[in-house]
Amino acid sequence: MAPAFGWPRPRLSALALAGVLALAAATPAAATPGSGPQARDKAPQQVGALVNGGFEAGLTGWKVTGATGAAKVEGPGHDGSAQRLAHWSASAYDVRTRQTVKRLAPGWWTVSAWVKSGGALDATTLGLTGCGVDDVTTTPLTEQDDAWVRLSVSAKVRGGSCTVEIATRGPGGAWANVDDVTLTPGQVSRDVRGGDLSGLAKNEDHGATYKTAKGKAGDAVRILADAGMNVGRLKVWVDPADGYNDREHVVATAKRIKAAGMGLLVDFHYSDRWTDPGAQGVPSAWAGQSPAELQQSVHDHTRDVLDALAAEGITADYVQVGNEINPGMLWPWGQTWDVDTTDGVVGAQWDNLAAFLTAGAQAVREVDPDTRVILHLTNINNGIGSLTWWFDEVTARSVPFDVIGLSYYGYWHGSLADLQGAVSTLSQRYDRDVLVVETAYPFTLEDDSPAWENIMNLPDELVSGYPATPAGQAAALRAVQDVVASAPGGRGIGTVYWEPAWTAVEGNGWDPEDPSSGNAWENQALFDFDGRLLPAAKELAADPSTTALCEHGGRRAR
Repeated sequence: MAPAFGWPRPRLSALALAGVLALAAATPAAATPGSGPQARDKAPQQVGALVNGGFEAGLTGWKVTGATGAAKVEGPGHDGSAQRLAHWSASAYDVRTRQTVKRLAPGWWTVSAWVKSGGALDATTLGLTGCGVDDVTTTPLTEQDDAWVRLSVSAKVRGGSCTVEIATRGPGGAWANVDDVTLTPGQVSRDVRGGDLSGLAKNEDHGATYKTAKGKAGDAVRILADAGMNVGRLKVWVDPADGYNDREHVVATAKRIKAAGMGLLVDFHYSDRWTDPGAQGVPSAWAGQSPAELQQSVHDHTRDVLDALAAEGITADYVQVGNEINPGMLWPWGQTWDVDTTDGVVGAQWDNLAAFLTAGAQAVREVDPDTRVILHLTNINNGIGSLTWWFDEVTARSVPFDVIGLSYYGYWHGSLADLQGAVSTLSQRYDRDVLVVETAYPFTLEDDSPAWENIMNLPDELVSGYPATPAGQAAALRAVQDVVASAPGGRGIGTVYWEPAWTAVEGNGWDPEDPSSGNAWENQALFDFDGRLLPAAKELAADPSTTALCEHGGRRAR
C-alpha cells in the first residue's frame, strides 16, 4: 500500500545493471523490482552520440571556454585508461569543458562520469544544460583517498538537444579529474532524503525550540519537511528508563511526520537502550527467556508497535528489524561471533539470529505486506567481506528482507569510493536496494551549552577537504547523497540524516538512565546553537528535474 505522497514506488535507474558495469550501454533502463522512487517516464528510444567521453582522443568533440590552459588531457585515466580530463590552475580560474549532443528524444537523460576533485569546496560541477529542464550538481571531494567515484546528473529533455558541461570556478589549486563520460536514457535521483527524529520529543519537552533559516519559530518536523526531507525515522526501545522512544512517543511523533507529508521508517532496537556493534542487550522484560521465547517476543513487540500505529491510520513505509546488527542482536542468543566467552553460549548463533529476524519481518508483513523490511549493518571500513559474510549467512537461512541498510559516517567508515563500492556490490550480490539509514557531519567543532565533549571535536578527525563549517556540512551531506544515488547498478535509493534536531538542552543527554548526561552530537545537527536551520538542510530538497516546479532552471550549483 503506497501512501499519499507516493512511497514506495518502482525505480528506473539511469542505466540497466549490466550496462552500468560496462559504462557503455545506451539502452533504456529497466524497472528495478521492489524499489522505492517515483515511476519514471518511458525511456526514449533514439540515442544521441556523445563523442570521446573517455578523452582518449584528447579534447576532440569538446569545447573549452574560460581560463587558457586550465583544461587539458592528462594520464592515466579511470580504470586503467590512458587519459582523463583535468581542470587545474595555480591562480583563481573559471573554465568550462562542454559538448552539445543533438537528436535526443524527449524524456529523461542522464550524464554519468567518473570523477575526482579537491582543493576547494563546490568548485567543480557536472551538469546537463540547455535541455528544457536542466540539472547541475557539485563533484564530491576525493582527497580522503584520491579514489574515483561515479557521479550522475539527470535532466528532462524537451528540445532535442542537451549540453554536457564540466565546469570549474574556484581558487588557485582547486582541481578536478573527469573520465568515462556517458549520456544515456533514464533518470537518477536522490529519492529518500530522510532524517532520524527520535530525539525530538524529549528535546522539546526539555525546552528546545526551532527556527527556519530566516529565524521564524516553528515545528522542527514541518521546518525539515518544508526544506525537502521526505522520510522520518524513529527508533523504538522496549522499556527505556527515561520513558522516551517507547510505543506511545513513536506513535505521537509518527503522526507529526505523516501529517507533514513524509514517509515513516520505524527502527526497532529490541533493547531498552542504544544498540550498535558494541551493545545488543536483551530488554529487561525479556531477561531469562529461551531463544524460542525471544523469537516470540520479537514478533509480539514488533506487531504491538505497528498495530498501535495502524490504529491511528499510520502505516510504516520502512521497518528496520534491528539496528547495526553486525554482531547480531539479543546477546548472547543472537550473536554472530562469541561476544563474551564467559557467558556459557559458545560461538556464533546464526540460526537463532535468523529466527529473530524472520519473526520481526513476519510481524511487519502481517500488519502491511507492502512495508519494506530493512536489515541494517555498519562498519563499511572493515571491508566489503565483513558485510557479504553477514548477508550470506542470513540469506542462506532465507531471512525475508527488502532493503539493505547501512550506516555511513565519513570520519569513521572509509571514503566515498568505499561507500559507493559497497552500495553497488551489495545491491548486485543480493538483488536488493540499498539505503544509508544513518549519516551526519559537523557544522562546527565547538561545544554548545550545557557542555559535553563532542564526539567530533578535532580538525584531524574530519574528512579531508570538508571543514567543520556550515558550508562543509552541506557539501559533505550532498556528496553522500550523490554517491549513493550514482552508484553503478542504480539501486542506491537515498540517505537518512541522523538526529538533525538533537540540539543541546539540559536533561536530554545520550544516556536514558542518566538525566545529567550530555549531548555530544549537537554540533552535527541541522539546526545551529540558536535553533536556526542550517544551510545543509537545503540539500534535502528534491532534484528540480523530478518535479513540475522546475521551470526556473535546475539544481542550485553550490
